[in-house]
Amino acid sequence: MKALFIGGTGTISTAISRNILSRGWDLYLLNRGNRNHLFSGKCTEILGDINLEAAVAEKLRGLQFDVVADFITFGPAQIERDFRLFRDKTNQYIAISSASAYQKPLSGYRISESTPLANPFWEYSRNKIACEQVLLNLYRDYGFPITIVRPSHTYDERSVPLGVHGKYGSWQVLKRLLERKPVIIHGDGTSLWTLTHASDFAQGFTGLMGNIHAIGEAVQITSDETLTWNQIYETIAGALGVPLKSVHIASDFLAQSGPYNFRGGLLGDKAHSVVFDTTKLKRLVPGFTAKVRFDQGIRETIAYILAHKEQQKDDPEFDEWCDRVIAAQEKALRELAG
Repeated sequence: MKALFIGGTGTISTAISRNILSRGWDLYLLNRGNRNHLFSGKCTEILGDINLEAAVAEKLRGLQFDVVADFITFGPAQIERDFRLFRDKTNQYIAISSASAYQKPLSGYRISESTPLANPFWEYSRNKIACEQVLLNLYRDYGFPITIVRPSHTYDERSVPLGVHGKYGSWQVLKRLLERKPVIIHGDGTSLWTLTHASDFAQGFTGLMGNIHAIGEAVQITSDETLTWNQIYETIAGALGVPLKSVHIASDFLAQSGPYNFRGGLLGDKAHSVVFDTTKLKRLVPGFTAKVRFDQGIRETIAYILAHKEQQKDDPEFDEWCDRVIAAQEKALRELAG
């Protein structure tokens, strides 16, 4: 198998790159080279910016691939660019969409690939929907061999999955927990959520690569494990060895009370209970089973973050915002108690 990954070193794509290299497949990475040291000497690097189409076309001259997967498409124009670049260069083109594209509010908690796509809360999700529409048109009109993959909340050793965090990710929430400060959980914490370890996602993704039955299909890749947000935060605190001090705050209040994109991230995604039907994935990839339970995976993630200072980026602005939001709710409760 000869594969080209555009990107290839992000949260989900790093795990996939590791997986296919372990199988002895021939991997090419097209990116700017920021994290290619992870696979130094194990893959072929094509350094460049995919947005510079003419320059990339020249670098790809004479190359053919079994699979091309683009992990960094966020709008229809990028899909159309990839069609021009790869329509005659690959037997399969895999595009990364998002499970956040599914209808919000949901008509039912159990989501399959046939669940309608509509998200009025999040531009990111609407752009992914538009990408899917272009991809399906290219498949129907030109026979472009597309496969659409819809991840949900996938994490690896560098990312603790949270509902509420600042612009630098999870560290400031972990720091608040370590300092015995209260952390914010959106809603009442009882909505259902699905978390998938990147290594499990990679197994499902690899099973779709070169899979003739996946051509023209949209497939969601998730774990079958479902947790409440209260359980997620309790598990994170337990992995840190500290008690959980949580404050529940309504998602719509959070969406209006700060500079962060909680309208999209919460109202358009994490505030809803979601349980994924993985029947289609298991039909296309017989034997697929997500093996990493959240309590196991998060211990590895937290151990990695605590051992790597570069993962510990302070976010005092978010920390101060949390304190203000919590104080505002406490003040309102005191005034109502009279």
